[in-house]
Amino acid sequence: MSTVPPPETAGRLSVVVIAYNDEALVGQAIRSALDQGPVVAEVVAVDDCSSDGTARVLDELAARHPRVRVVHRTENSGGCGSPRNDGIRASTAPYVMFLDSDDILPSGAAEALVAAAERHGTEVAVGVCVRRELPEGRDVRWQPALYREAAVLETPADLRPLVHDTLCVNKVYDRAFLTEHGILFPEGRFVYEDFLFTARVYAAAPRVAVIPDTVYVWHVRRAAAQLSISLDRVGVSNWQDRIAAHRAAVDTFATAGRAELAAACRTKFLEHDLRMYARDLRLRDAAHRAEWWTLTRDHLAGFQEPEIAAAVAPARWIARFLLAAKEPRDLLRLSRLAANPARLLPPYAGTRTAAVWADDLPEAPLDGVDGLPLDELPLVVDAELRIGGGGDLLFTVRDLYGRLAEAGPRTAELAFLPRGDTEPARTERAELHAVRGPDGGDTPEGADGSDGAGGGWSARVPVRLTGLAGTGRRRGREGVQLWDIGVTVTCANGESFTTSLRLPDGAQRRSVLPSSRYGVLLVQQYATANGSLAVRIAPGARDGFRAVRARLRRLARSSQ
Repeated sequence: MSTVPPPETAGRLSVVVIAYNDEALVGQAIRSALDQGPVVAEVVAVDDCSSDGTARVLDELAARHPRVRVVHRTENSGGCGSPRNDGIRASTAPYVMFLDSDDILPSGAAEALVAAAERHGTEVAVGVCVRRELPEGRDVRWQPALYREAAVLETPADLRPLVHDTLCVNKVYDRAFLTEHGILFPEGRFVYEDFLFTARVYAAAPRVAVIPDTVYVWHVRRAAAQLSISLDRVGVSNWQDRIAAHRAAVDTFATAGRAELAAACRTKFLEHDLRMYARDLRLRDAAHRAEWWTLTRDHLAGFQEPEIAAAVAPARWIARFLLAAKEPRDLLRLSRLAANPARLLPPYAGTRTAAVWADDLPEAPLDGVDGLPLDELPLVVDAELRIGGGGDLLFTVRDLYGRLAEAGPRTAELAFLPRGDTEPARTERAELHAVRGPDGGDTPEGADGSDGAGGGWSARVPVRLTGLAGTGRRRGREGVQLWDIGVTVTCANGESFTTSLRLPDGAQRRSVLPSSRYGVLLVQQYATANGSLAVRIAPGARDGFRAVRARLRRLARSSQ
């Protein structure tokens, strides 16, 4: 490998930017680092032997900006660890942080982190990362509960919550601290290298300054030709890699004598990793599910009961079910419970105080159902859009072991949210009415702990699709609008909960609706990746009929 000489100017922070075949985006990342101001002494850009024009782009940036230094690897490493290690070794400033070639640093991020580390004399400073969905531009805070207020974490026990944040990029590190403890990323092709690096950092017991500022913007491009590792979860090998990285992190904590951090790492796996992959099971084929099942049960077999009990519901329920069942079963139900929002589909077995996954699995308890507040229960609200008369939304709120019957559902407010927006474009309020049970009474089924599949509280809300289309934003060449729908249920006892609507399996359909304003509306209701009801609207005769023709062509091809 070769490097250009270091710059003459000195600052406090080296920003290591790694890049592979990312000529279109790496310039934006480097400019965001340079725009941090004089706190950044240098940007060390490492090209992992790209086959496109990335190396040329980096060299051109270095020629124009004295603070940019370039490291050219002569062989591709196959991962992110080796180029980051090259960047650490090439860095000269007291502090170092990492930036991926397709992400950016927001204004003031570097100064805020370095100032916090120097003010408190800590070896690490950490702030908020946001995941920015592109092209929508919608920001979602990563692990927001960890960064609500400033703090200084003094002991290894204080670090337990931070085990949930395995990112390496929203932090600055004292470079001398990394050198003293020999902390580097795993070399070569090691997927989820952040897991092991952050474990090595925390195992060395640093003092950590926490700030509530946004310090990193993680760009999420779900439509990219090459998905990032965290998004490319279709193959079961991705799950294998994640388990392997998690095991390595736990072993790192155990070897360092940090038993409390090892236990926290396992609990984090249940609450985050396990749920994220389990919710995708409904999208996978039988072979994938079977292999996933075996890998997961083998891994969970090494967990201790206190580590499982420490996980929040429904994560601990999922783990206990997987350990109790001897063969793959109930995977659709498991997938819905793992989704966000979580939904526990009927049948409901046991009683309110002794709820279980199924009658034949008493060793898989759903502990805590009787004590959780309504807004933490995995409640189900089924809904379906009826197109006639301009559009009506019929929905039913299901009970869960009598918890809702006790609270007394009274009203529901529906929020129609354009995809990518944070505020609803329209809200509708409706009175809830009890669905009569099989005995003809008004008490919903499920109030006594039965499955509740046939009862609950229901309402019908006019959607007025033409009016809805008039408030939405069109996307793409076909001018399609995407709508998410949420519901807030308020009960007689003052409690309430907010969730999304669930589209029952098999209810997805397209409809063409005449419209005096647009000529025609093409309306499709469908289930999102987490099973929530969403609506796609193509307003206008041209847009609607283009989509219809495309659908007919697909049907014709599938019948040949």
